[in-house]
Amino acid sequence: MFLIILGLSIIILSIVSAKGDTPLTRYSKLIRIAGIIIILLGASLSMFKVIPAGQVGVKTLYGKVDNDVLFSGLNVINPLVEVTTFDVKTQNYTMSAVHDEGNKVGDDAIRILTSDGLEVTIDLSVLFSVTPNDAPRILKEIGDDYLDKIVRPIARTAIRDNAVSYEAVALYSTKRQEFQSKIFAAIDQSFTKRGLKLEQLLVRNVTLPESVRKAIESKINAEQDAQKMQFVLQKEKQLAERKRIEAQGIADYQKILSTGLSDKQLQYESILAQKDIALSPNTKIIIMGNGKNPVILGTN
Repeated sequence: MFLIILGLSIIILSIVSAKGDTPLTRYSKLIRIAGIIIILLGASLSMFKVIPAGQVGVKTLYGKVDNDVLFSGLNVINPLVEVTTFDVKTQNYTMSAVHDEGNKVGDDAIRILTSDGLEVTIDLSVLFSVTPNDAPRILKEIGDDYLDKIVRPIARTAIRDNAVSYEAVALYSTKRQEFQSKIFAAIDQSFTKRGLKLEQLLVRNVTLPESVRKAIESKINAEQDAQKMQFVLQKEKQLAERKRIEAQGIADYQKILSTGLSDKQLQYESILAQKDIALSPNTKIIIMGNGKNPVILGTN
């Protein structure tokens, strides 16, 4: 466009100089030819527009938006139109309490009031994309700054509107997935009306007030202590049961010995033991007497 305007200006200059009596008069024809060449060069360059991959182009002629979309690749267009490109790849808009992590510098987390009157801080990531065929409508109705005009306010409003139905602890634990599904449906409906497609919604972090967090930690610690004590009691019961079985076995063994062994059997076992001692290579002295058991001396 710049070259076309420059060429027209040169042609006008050549026409003016041709009518006057100036040093440029004799070169007016050459100046006019140069202007025409510049116009043709500018027109040829403006007629070809390359749209990068993952983007679409929207044509505007004197403020009027064309509904036909230019897709990625080489396109032949009217040299007078202006082309505004829109990114149609998946985009991520993050609102986080961590500095330099979100799209806004500083703490940009969403602070909401729950049904029990507590303030909860939520970090949120919105994954979305521009619907290619709706890009002209976005340019006409919203402009190319749809992040600040649509994505950010709609996401924050949807979270605040739905959070009032939940208690703080429920958002942190049992109702988190249900809450995420509700705000997804609300944001998706608003995005669709404005030419945007919501792909995924990530509730990245739910931060409870310090008092509530400490109460939850105390409860968890108490439950863990109770489970630990239950384990210790169970172990003690098992140990007592083992000792009872062991004592019962000893008692049964002693009962068998006291009632089932005769003198002849004991004498027979004694003879076998004396035989083993006699056959042993170790030096020993066996004193035999009238007693039932021998006395062994000098063993090594």
